Amino acid sequence: MGGEVKWIWLSAVLMLCRVSCQYSQFSERYHHTASVFAELSPTELRAVSSFLLAQKNLNLSAATSHTLHKNYIFLIELQIPKKQHVLNFLNGIGCAPKRNAKAIIFFGAEPMPNVTEYIVGPLPMPKYYHPVRLRSNRPIKFTSRPTTHVEMALIHEKLQEVTKIATLFLKESSGFWYHNCTDRCLTFTDVAPRGLRSGDRKSWFILQQDVEGHFIHPIGLEILLNHKSLDPRHWAVEKVWYNGQYFDSLEELVRKYNMGLVNIFKLPEYTSEDPFSTYIPRGHFKTRTDIPGPKQYEAQGKRYKVKGNSVLYAGWSCAFRMRTSTGLQLFDVRFNDEPIAYEISVQEAIAFYSGHSPAGMQTKYIDSAWGMGTFDYELAKGIDCPEIATYKDAYHFRDSDQPIRYKNALCIFEHSTAVPLRRHFNSNSQGSFNFYGGLENHVLVIRTTSTVYNYDYIWDFIFYQNGVIEVKVHATGYIHSTFFTPEGENYGTKVYDYVLGNLHTHLIHYKVDLDVAGTENSFETLGLKFENISNPWSPGDYVVQSKLERVQRVRERAAAFPFTKPSPRYLLFYNPHKQNKWQSHRAYRIQFNSQADQLLPRDWKEEKAITWGRYRLAVTRFREREECSSDMYLQNDPWDPNIRFENFIRNNENITNQDLVAWVTVGFLHIPHSEDVPNTSTPGNGVGFFLRPFNFFQEDPSVSSRSVVIVRPEGKSFSRVKIQAWKNDTGDYCLTQTPFTYNGTYLPD
Repeated sequence: MGGEVKWIWLSAVLMLCRVSCQYSQFSERYHHTASVFAELSPTELRAVSSFLLAQKNLNLSAATSHTLHKNYIFLIELQIPKKQHVLNFLNGIGCAPKRNAKAIIFFGAEPMPNVTEYIVGPLPMPKYYHPVRLRSNRPIKFTSRPTTHVEMALIHEKLQEVTKIATLFLKESSGFWYHNCTDRCLTFTDVAPRGLRSGDRKSWFILQQDVEGHFIHPIGLEILLNHKSLDPRHWAVEKVWYNGQYFDSLEELVRKYNMGLVNIFKLPEYTSEDPFSTYIPRGHFKTRTDIPGPKQYEAQGKRYKVKGNSVLYAGWSCAFRMRTSTGLQLFDVRFNDEPIAYEISVQEAIAFYSGHSPAGMQTKYIDSAWGMGTFDYELAKGIDCPEIATYKDAYHFRDSDQPIRYKNALCIFEHSTAVPLRRHFNSNSQGSFNFYGGLENHVLVIRTTSTVYNYDYIWDFIFYQNGVIEVKVHATGYIHSTFFTPEGENYGTKVYDYVLGNLHTHLIHYKVDLDVAGTENSFETLGLKFENISNPWSPGDYVVQSKLERVQRVRERAAAFPFTKPSPRYLLFYNPHKQNKWQSHRAYRIQFNSQADQLLPRDWKEEKAITWGRYRLAVTRFREREECSSDMYLQNDPWDPNIRFENFIRNNENITNQDLVAWVTVGFLHIPHSEDVPNTSTPGNGVGFFLRPFNFFQEDPSVSSRSVVIVRPEGKSFSRVKIQAWKNDTGDYCLTQTPFTYNGTYLPD
């Protein structure tokens, strides 16, 4: 008997060794292939910069030199290779594609200033560069370029200059001023788009007290500055708004103020003791919050693996990229080495506002222009992510002369959702039970943030052990506010003595390149319709019930679902060549968690830049030239965009048995309220979507998890139970580990 036990034990050890070896081999191979998606390293970024600076014909200067009349590198990032080349490499039938960079150069010193994008390579030692062929076949207008640190510094200097004449007015009305200020300085928030038509570059600036949380300290003065010229000496104020009144200049405002013709609102005296826009605690709860709350602990180490930009967890594997222009992207997403998605990525985030003041009504933020992918600042351990998380740095080359390191910009962690993934209590209806079964629900989260001026976006990709991926974003940070006027209550809510929180709608756009068990997929929708049939077991009676209605979506137009119409509830991407053992096509479905709606009337001015916002979902055939649905130039020239998403579906291509891409729009309406002070909180402000298997597996793949417990009663008295658990609970615990117990009876007291 002892020999038999030893043999069983030895077999188990050998099996574990074999599995461990296979896992290690897969891990190394996957890390190697994932590197094709890795963002450029600091060494590669410097190599591209040095190579371009050495090209005399480009006549490049430093990005940080204090002038706009120059040619300079604005951005450098990885250029993802063509998909088929990457797939060949991933499938072991080709070499790793050459690594190339995309560089964006602002040519401000040319007779005809322009923006040009270049492909530079091969890395790590570049030898060539050539301009990118744009989808629109039109040059990028110089007026559409994003603002830079230098331009904003020059604007700050200009506002100091032009407000000099209004210093006394500003001191008497707000207690703060701009020109030659000391400790009571003004600052500004600028809004976009910058003008009313293509070719404009004029911005409204909201003047604010420069204190902590200045976003909600407007003083009632807004200035329209034309800064189109590359020479700041030619910049000019074109309009002024103060507390509901318009003026043609600051001189006119001051003159009428001195004549007593201006409706003045004198702000209350500012004191640093007033914490309303800060995180300083005030008030009290009924229970203690001055002691540590619950913390996470990994009893036996991490159950996931991160190496470079590759992640392995349970059945999942994926590669991530911290893209400088748009943010977090996932590539080559697989479950048990079977392809699910080639790419899942953030494309754009927008917030369109309403207001009574000119800045309020003009604000239509398109966030990729503001550094949405770049400003992934350090995550605070224990607040933004658990202390136990794995943290990764990001390197970006944007509006700088060298790579900038963003420390701990991304975190990866496993945590318990505190809701079982599956459970069942099987009652015997006699005060006890037949069995109880339950499976812990642990998930892996890949997270980063984007602080786009006043707003903070928290981006999550969440992997469940049952084959589900949740894609989610939370919006927090400061609200965008303007000065309160009685008319303003039509466009928001008063949140302080003189502050209006302006209503706005957030929309987020994602690209989901699904490759469900391969690249050849089709798309269908499932809905319900009522049927009224004769009751087969009771003649003369009828049965009304729901019946499945399947619709095969053959062309792109039939697979675009506008917000103006209801859409089917089941949106299925399936592989027509592969079935599970029950003869169902292997599929994944998209399920929404969103309150998104249409933003503007179709084809209305700025709406041309965000035509993706017409659709909650649009399915297109994969095209290399349809890499992105938005770009950083749309913010400052939405009226004549180089990218029009509507063109992606205009040719109405066949989408049956093709490589398909789902373009997903989520979002929510935000009407600010007093609880948005000091900050908008995350509960209720999270939206996204799920990718859920639909007959992709033979059964729920979480059956592979050992975090399951089964309890059965023993004997007729139900006084004892048999507990089956497969999890190894022996470990070096620094905290008290309570053994699992279960009774299951429900008897009279």
